[in-house]
Amino acid sequence: MRIVALVPGGIGDQLLFFPTLDDLKQAHPNALIDVVVEPRAKDAYRVCKSVHSTILFDFKGRNSLADLGNLLGVIREREYDLVLSLGQRWAVGLLLWLTGIPNRVGYAGSAGEFFLTRAVPLKQNQYAAQMYHDLLQGVDIHKPCPEMAISVPAQDLDWAEGEAKRLGIQSNGYVLIHGGSSQLAKEKGIDKIYPIESWKGIIQDFEHRQPDLPIVIVQGPDDAEFVAALLQTSPKLKVTAPADVGKLAAMIAAANLMLCTDSAPMHLAVAVKTYTVALFGPTEPKKLLPESNRFIGIKSLTGKMSDISPQTVLEKVWSS
Repeated sequence: MRIVALVPGGIGDQLLFFPTLDDLKQAHPNALIDVVVEPRAKDAYRVCKSVHSTILFDFKGRNSLADLGNLLGVIREREYDLVLSLGQRWAVGLLLWLTGIPNRVGYAGSAGEFFLTRAVPLKQNQYAAQMYHDLLQGVDIHKPCPEMAISVPAQDLDWAEGEAKRLGIQSNGYVLIHGGSSQLAKEKGIDKIYPIESWKGIIQDFEHRQPDLPIVIVQGPDDAEFVAALLQTSPKLKVTAPADVGKLAAMIAAANLMLCTDSAPMHLAVAVKTYTVALFGPTEPKKLLPESNRFIGIKSLTGKMSDISPQTVLEKVWSS
């Protein structure tokens, strides 16, 4: 049996889809499961145990007929038996129909519903992983959505152990901070970035209360300015720059506490069950965090990240 899933979005969207993939693999252990993902999200599958291979396609790009034709050709060549689609556009539905895949499952009410063989109700006011998991009703899998889980490669765990030694934090534990200074978020005008001055206030409080507890900052590709600004006022901060999702997950797993914004690292923290406090602007935390006292979402009362005071964050941390 061959199965393919169309999963638009970034790394966070892929991680939220992992419980669906895992239950699909459990129901069909001998099946080969592939996913069609955007190039920016491919790295998520470094830590997925249920997927055979990835097919790259920029869902949100300006795709020519040739681009669509190439994707159609790849899918038809592999002769899939089943497709699950998170895409709701009419063009996606038409593409699925043209593939000739006999079983096509997606959401009811979508523009492409006409082209599906099974349509599942779309319930958006719930945890996104559960919303995605609902698609399995279209293949007669009716069970609760499992907790998100990942499989970190052994070499990434080894790298994290070596990184902890390099930073001098292997015995004391540490607080990990991911500032989420995403260039993509800036370009799209998405309010996911917490002000540097507010981060400074949180860090300085930690340094005052727990002077022997290391604080580690994750430096991503767009974070050089963010990290440099924090180091100016807190030169004792440690800095790590994991090269991929697996290494980042390993660093998160070893942390005592994760402080972050609404981001892919937040979902990694959920998957490895690290105690997490995450900051949200306009997005409802209940849609992106499971119900658990290990994962606390703080939503801005105004919908603006800048309006979450450092004191609000600190009250959540020290009262837990």
